Amino acid sequence: MNTNQFTTDRINNFTDAIFAIAITLLILDIKVPSAELIDQQGAVPALLKNQTPQIIGLVVSFFVAALFWKAHLLLAKNISSYDSRLIWLNTFLLFFVVIMPFSTSFYSRNFGYDSAFYFYCINVACIGIMNHLMIRHSIIKENLKDKFTPIDLRWMKLRSLVVPFVFILSVLVSYQSSLLGRLTFILIFILQGFGDIVVKRKTGKI
Repeated sequence: MNTNQFTTDRINNFTDAIFAIAITLLILDIKVPSAELIDQQGAVPALLKNQTPQIIGLVVSFFVAALFWKAHLLLAKNISSYDSRLIWLNTFLLFFVVIMPFSTSFYSRNFGYDSAFYFYCINVACIGIMNHLMIRHSIIKENLKDKFTPIDLRWMKLRSLVVPFVFILSVLVSYQSSLLGRLTFILIFILQGFGDIVVKRKTGKI
């Protein structure tokens, strides 16, 4: 093997481990009510209500991280080996994934502050940009033009830009409405789902 090419197993396993650890750490920001606190304040639902921002942060970050993990999983199927550039792109992607539990906690504990929300959005957008760069490089490196149609390849690149686009849009929308800015992430599932349907119809897959 070329000394500038590396087998996929260790890199993919390492990547899976980082994603698993980062996703697991998200739950640590939600504190378990003690028996004493339950005795003092009563019903558990009321205690959990006090942690609503942390629960929202967990849910949003969990599914966003799952989207990135799925994207990496699909990309890995088409990578025969990693070159140095792809390894570094993957490393930077994982760097921003590792930051995600912190940015989620920072945002959820300062839910009313737009600056904390902006930091979170930038963190997620950076993961998306690294994912996009990995896909662009892999298309060239692995000569995926022989395996996919031009429509599939265009959508593969555009689809990877949906998440960073939406989270950057969230920041812009927040200048006008904090609430709408925080709900903008829903567009990710709408845009990707709609795009998937359109591409499948154009390529005759449905």
